[in-house]
Amino acid sequence: MQDGPLPILSVRPIRALVDEPFKVLVENLRPGSLVTLHSLHPSEDGDHLEAFGHYVSSQRGTVSVADDLSFGGTYSGKEPMGLLWSHRPVPGSRGDLRLRKMNSTTPMLVHISVYSGHLTGGFQDQVPLASVLTERWCMAPGVKRISVKEGNILGTLFIPPGPGPFPGLLDLWGTGGGLIEYRAALLASHGYVSFALSYMSDDRIPTDRTLFETGFNMVKNHPQVIPDKVGIFGLSLGAMITLYLTLESKVIKPACCVCIGGTHCFAHDDNSTLSDMLGDDSKVHVDENNHMVWRDITLPISTDVSRKLDLRKLDCPLLLVSGTDDQNVASVEAAEDMAQMIHAAGKDHLLTKLDYPDAGHVIQPPFTPHFRYSRFINASGQKLTVLWGGQTKPHSDAQEDSWKKILAFLQMHLCSSSRPRARM
Repeated sequence: MQDGPLPILSVRPIRALVDEPFKVLVENLRPGSLVTLHSLHPSEDGDHLEAFGHYVSSQRGTVSVADDLSFGGTYSGKEPMGLLWSHRPVPGSRGDLRLRKMNSTTPMLVHISVYSGHLTGGFQDQVPLASVLTERWCMAPGVKRISVKEGNILGTLFIPPGPGPFPGLLDLWGTGGGLIEYRAALLASHGYVSFALSYMSDDRIPTDRTLFETGFNMVKNHPQVIPDKVGIFGLSLGAMITLYLTLESKVIKPACCVCIGGTHCFAHDDNSTLSDMLGDDSKVHVDENNHMVWRDITLPISTDVSRKLDLRKLDCPLLLVSGTDDQNVASVEAAEDMAQMIHAAGKDHLLTKLDYPDAGHVIQPPFTPHFRYSRFINASGQKLTVLWGGQTKPHSDAQEDSWKKILAFLQMHLCSSSRPRARM
C-alpha cells in the first residue's frame, strides 16, 4: 500500500474529441513503485471494455503515460494512447464484440484508474489508488445535429458552428446497415458540413444510385455549404459506392473522394444495384475459427475493364486507404490496380494511395479499439462472425496516421482554391 501523501491522477484534457490525444499523469508515488494504469469504458450496448499498462514510477515519484514505458498489459512500450486503442472486452463478456458509437450526442465515458502493483485482471475487486472520469466526444461544442427524413432520404446532417459557408461531405458506411453518425459528427467538428446517409437496412436497399446522388445534392445545395467544395467519404461498400458515383454519375461531381477498404472490381451499368457490387458469394469461405472471409470475392482482379470501374476516367483527387491484412475486401490489390489504371491515363497527380502493413479492413478515426473479427448481421438478417483482419498495434498506428492524412487531404482539396496539376 502507498504510505504518505495520496497519489494524484490527472488526465488532460479531461473532455476532448475522440481523435484528440490526452496526457495521463500520476504524481505523489514512492520512487520505483510498481503501478498499473487501467481504463474502463462502459459501451452503449452494456458491455465493458478495458485496457491497462504496467509502469514503474520515476525517482520523482511520477508516471507519465505519454513519456514512460509500459512493461506489460494490453500494450507495451511508450504508447501515449494505449489506454484507449488497446481496449478489449473484459473477461466474461459476450463474444465477438465490436465497439460502435451510436449516439453521437453523448460522450464516451472512460474511467482511468491507477492501482498498486502490476495487475492483469480482477480490477473490479481492487480499490484503486486514484481514479478520474474522462469524456470523449464525437461532436464539438456548437456543432448542430439535424435529423433528415425527406422522401427516400434518411440520415443526419451535422453543421459546424458559425455562419459558414463550409465545405461539405457525404459520409457512407458499409454493409453493416443502420445510421452511423460518429464519423460525420467528428468531421463536422473539423469544419465540414457532413451528411451521414442511411442506405442499408431491411426496408432500405437502394436499387440504383439516385439515393446517393440526392444525398450528395442535399449537401451541395445547403445554404451554408460551398457548392463546388463537396466531397464523398466512404468505407467498405461505401467506398465502392463513392468510386461508382465519382466515375459514372452524370448528376454529381465530387470535389474529392476518400475511400477506405474499397474496391472497383464489380460489373456495372446505369442500372447497377448494391447486390451487383457485392460480388460472387460462392468465393466466401470460413477460416479455422469459423469466421467468414470475404476478401476472395473479387480475386483475381480481372484485366477486363468492363468488369470493373474504369479509373482512367477519374477527374477529381482521390485518396485510397488500405490495410495489407484486410480480410474482408482485397483492397490493397484493388488499390494497386486502380493506381495502374490512373497512371496509364497520365493522372498520377490525382491519386494519393496509403497502404498500411498488418492493418485490417475497418480503419477508423484514431484511438478506436481494433477488433480482428466481430458479430455481423447482413442485409438478410443473418448473424455471422466476420473476419476483418489486422493486428492491434499496427492497425492502431494506421488509424492514427491515416486520419491525419485524411484531414490534410480534405483541407487541401475542399478548403483551398487550387486543384492538383499534372507534373512534367
